Amino acid sequence: MASRAYNIPNLLTYGRILAVPLIVVCFFIEGRLSSSDTARWVALWIFVIASLTDFLDGYLARIWNQTSNIGRMLDPIADKLLVSAILLLVAADGTIAGWSLWAAIIILCREILVSGLREYLAGLKVSVPVTRIAKWKTTLQLVAIAFLLAGPAGDAIFPYTTWTGIALLWIAALLTIYTGYDYFRAGLKHVVDDEE
Repeated sequence: MASRAYNIPNLLTYGRILAVPLIVVCFFIEGRLSSSDTARWVALWIFVIASLTDFLDGYLARIWNQTSNIGRMLDPIADKLLVSAILLLVAADGTIAGWSLWAAIIILCREILVSGLREYLAGLKVSVPVTRIAKWKTTLQLVAIAFLLAGPAGDAIFPYTTWTGIALLWIAALLTIYTGYDYFRAGLKHVVDDEE
């Protein structure tokens, strides 16, 4: 059991979890919420590496036959921690503001609701598979967050960096609503059947 907990796919997942406080530190390097251009670029690179591990850990676990319960549990938690922490950071520092905050709120609410539904269904021994469009949603969400992390630092090189991030975040939010509806439609069937 210990060897499975420390296989390479799981180590990549642990690394993704550790990336969260490192990215937060980049925004608080001066002892207060402040995101210098250098700090943003460092945060972006940490995020890019962490995002790559998201695709790599599952792939390696499957091809090396190293899937484990701890990996199945921690993988979605690592994803949600990474996305949630960064959305809160870019909201706190003003990269996204006004109506753009609603896109972040939609994404965060969906993540919490789907996690709760999955946990409930796991107790019923029901699994809801991840759809292809949900994978596209995740990818688009990660790309949007990368643009938002670059934010003002990116705007100095490509003037539409923040704007592109916000536009992609809204598209990801719309896909989030669609995929969230799919999950609830599949999951609520089991909740209603259980109550009859």
